[in-house]
Amino acid sequence: MNVVSWVVLALITVGAAAAAGHALLSKRDPRAALGWIAVCLMFPLAGPALYFLFGFNRIRTRARKLQAQSGPRTSDGDDAAVDVAAMSVDDVPDEFRELARISDAVTGWPLVGGNAVELMHSGEQVYPAMLEAIERASKTLYLATYIFESNTTGERFVDALADAAGRGVDVRVMIDGVGELYSLPRASRLLSKAGVRVARFLPPKLIPPTVHINLRNHRKLMVVDGRMGFTGGMNIGDRHLAESRDNPARAVDAHFRVQGPVLEQLERVFLDDWEFVTGEETDSNDGPPPAVGGAICRGIIDGPDDDLDKLVTVMVGAVSAARERVAIMSPYFLPPPGLSAALQAAALRGVDVGVILPSQNNLPFVDWATRNTLFELLRWGVHVYYQPPPFVHSKLFIVDGHYAQIGSANIDPRSLRLNFEFAVEVYDSAFASTLGAHFESVRDRSRQVTVAEIEARPLPVKARDALAWLFSPYL
Repeated sequence: MNVVSWVVLALITVGAAAAAGHALLSKRDPRAALGWIAVCLMFPLAGPALYFLFGFNRIRTRARKLQAQSGPRTSDGDDAAVDVAAMSVDDVPDEFRELARISDAVTGWPLVGGNAVELMHSGEQVYPAMLEAIERASKTLYLATYIFESNTTGERFVDALADAAGRGVDVRVMIDGVGELYSLPRASRLLSKAGVRVARFLPPKLIPPTVHINLRNHRKLMVVDGRMGFTGGMNIGDRHLAESRDNPARAVDAHFRVQGPVLEQLERVFLDDWEFVTGEETDSNDGPPPAVGGAICRGIIDGPDDDLDKLVTVMVGAVSAARERVAIMSPYFLPPPGLSAALQAAALRGVDVGVILPSQNNLPFVDWATRNTLFELLRWGVHVYYQPPPFVHSKLFIVDGHYAQIGSANIDPRSLRLNFEFAVEVYDSAFASTLGAHFESVRDRSRQVTVAEIEARPLPVKARDALAWLFSPYL
């Protein structure tokens, strides 16, 4: 070998070692760290390139720089109004206090009282309510979604948003750059052509090549005039018209209409994301909305730009504080070790822990990985159920009949580690009872999974499930 060849070989070796070292020092999941180290060392040329594209987190640095420039922002509205809405942990009822203290330490946002939260089912109920709110908008309209399809439902939203912009409403739409590719033509083009301001969150590009394909904005938010909001797990598209049996891709889902002072937090999340993508700073509407109900709420933001896994931490704390019941409904269920241990410990101390999953999953490999993890939960008393088709995309988290968490996050590594997510915690016995009744109605028509069923899987199926689980940090 000549000198040039030795230099190239040395550079490749140093690059592979540097990439492996970075993975070792920066990855918090040992399986993810070990996987990237192995890839970088076994494939010293392609491995570091793949790590640079998919494993290296630039979002945290960029977000911190943006936060340092703009600083923490609050409403420019009346301070007295903010003081009335905000609550300290000591102000909440006794049954809420332990949970409130946990999330108070983690989230950095205040609890606010006087809210009303309404459970809504599938597109047939949700979309008309959202479109009506858009039609009534008079000042501002902020919409963020992961998927915005350009089918019949998407066209209805494009037309409604364009009409609002045409009558002078400040309409802004943010769509994830990968999520919008689920449908062509892209909704962002249709919206721009219709005169709606639209931003794409980290869209994939060839020139220059995108370097954060894995980091997606999975949040679903709509806030109208700072007085009416919607959040949950539902995207925009025909797939959520679940009552149509002729719809081959139909998916059942839950979404929530929100009113009250907590809308200021929803709006702040959207405007911070808007600034992140566009560089444009915007003040919130004038002060929090007036009180309209009895629910105490708080927003929880989570994403790869934060060192602390806030959603997981709050969930673990809530499960650890549970005395009677934990009810979880999720389309994808690969809980991190801490949450899995908390669920097992809760079941062992007599808490009724129930998890409902879809028997028909749109991502089979995630379902396979989940089945590989169920044994440990089942053996210690966690009850797992599979609800019948069609695919159910609903996400619910309920504790002791007075606490609930709603939002966009699934209980899997992608949501809890890679995606930008948003949830609202709700301290309200009436709302939690409504969700609990829905959970029970679904459980009554679902099939319970047993330890014997998991152990009876044929060896090839067990191997398939274990292999899928091995790659679960990347699913």
